[in-house]
Formats: sequence, structure tokens, C-alpha cells
Amino acid sequence: MAYETIIIQIEEGIATITLNRPKVLNALNDQVFNELAEAAATLEADPSVRVVIITGGEKVFAAGADIGQMASATAMDMAIGEKAAHRAHRTIENMSKPVIAAIAGYALGGGCELALVADVRIAADNAQLGLPEITLGILPGGGGTQRLPRLIGPSKAKELIFSGDFINAEEALRIGLVNKIVPVDQLFVETQKMAKVFSSRGAVALHLAKSSVNEGLRMDLEAGLQYEHKCFSLLFATQDQKEGMKAFLEKRPAKFQGR
Repeated sequence: MAYETIIIQIEEGIATITLNRPKVLNALNDQVFNELAEAAATLEADPSVRVVIITGGEKVFAAGADIGQMASATAMDMAIGEKAAHRAHRTIENMSKPVIAAIAGYALGGGCELALVADVRIAADNAQLGLPEITLGILPGGGGTQRLPRLIGPSKAKELIFSGDFINAEEALRIGLVNKIVPVDQLFVETQKMAKVFSSRGAVALHLAKSSVNEGLRMDLEAGLQYEHKCFSLLFATQDQKEGMKAFLEKRPAKFQGR
């Protein structure tokens, strides 16, 4: 598929999706979300891809939703049918492969919600994050009221949602919204470095580890523990488990095959 609003690059098993609407600060509209969903599904089905990175480049991640597209919408317009944003978010979030968001500049509103869908977030030191929807008379409608409290706790999430304030990278790190901060000129170097670590691990174990975390968050503790145990047990039917433990005993690096 030819994409108009995103760019896809694949190198050494690492796929990078770059938002590509620089004239509008990578504002997110239905076309962007539809292309993100299509790209995520394609990369999920590609066995050569081990890790996915989502970024907007060194200047801006995504400054929010395309307000021009929403300004004249009615309640029924917004209520009826599956929204492109939700489809894209679910497709990315449910990928079996690790997803890293590399955030520079603004990640606001829908841009922040897109970053929340990733498994890990790396912020450049110029990053500004926030959910300013309340200042427009609406609330975060792309998962922000659900994913943010699960990540940083309900009290701090409510503060950010109720105020609409932006926070810088240091504050985002302090509250657990991002995993690490790097200089902006090192953002892609450090993101690639993390991606290479993930891609060197067993793909099946990564898939089930991600599933255990994501599915476990939707369950009570006992059900989550049972689900984790099933995933753990299943891995003993894989070649990667045999190779990983054999390599450990032989004091050599494991050579995982994803099987």
C-alpha cells in the first residue's frame, strides 16, 4: 500500500513508522489513523519485523487531532460507527511485537494518546506532553481517560486531564509517563539501541510476555496469575526455550529463531 501521511522503513528487523504531516505538526486525522492501522497490520504479519518504532521526527511527535475535521461534527457523528483512531490504537496495542514511541517536541491530545498505545516511550529532552482537550470543551476521546490512569495512577492522570496542562520530559519521566529521556539529537540512536535489545530476544517469549502484561491488566490478580502461568508453560514447547537454557548452561549467547 502507498501511504500519504506516514513513512515506513524496515532495517535489520526493526520497522520505523514516521508520521509525515509536517505542515500541520503531524496533526492526526482519519487518513493518518487508517494508514497507521493498515501499516500495523502489515508489519504484524511480516515475520522479518521484530520491533516497531513510531515517531514523528526530531521536531514534533504529533500536536494533536485535526480540530478542523471535528469542529463541525455532531454528537451523532461522533457516536455512530467505529472510529479510525480506536481501530488504529487497538491494532497497534495488540501487536505481538514490542512497540516503542520515540517522542520529540509536542505529543499532545491525540498525539499523547498514540504514544500511550506503545509499550515503551522514549522522550527527547525537548518533549512536551499533555491532554489539552478540556480546553476545547471536550475530554480525551482516544483512550486517554483509560490508558493514562492505568499507566501513572488515577490522581495524577485526573490532574493532567482536568487542567489540560502540558508537562516537560523531566516531569513525564518522574511520573512514569515516559521510560527515559535522551538528548534530541540522540533520540533515534537510543531508540534503535533499545529496539535492537528487544529484537535479540526470543520472539515467542516476547509475544507471550507482552500478552501476559496486557491481558493481565484486564483481569483480577488471580486470573492474571493463571494466564501468566499458561503462557509460561507454553514456552516450554518452543525451540527458543531449549536454545535459551542450553546457551545459558554452555555460557554462550543464545541464538533465538522465533520458534
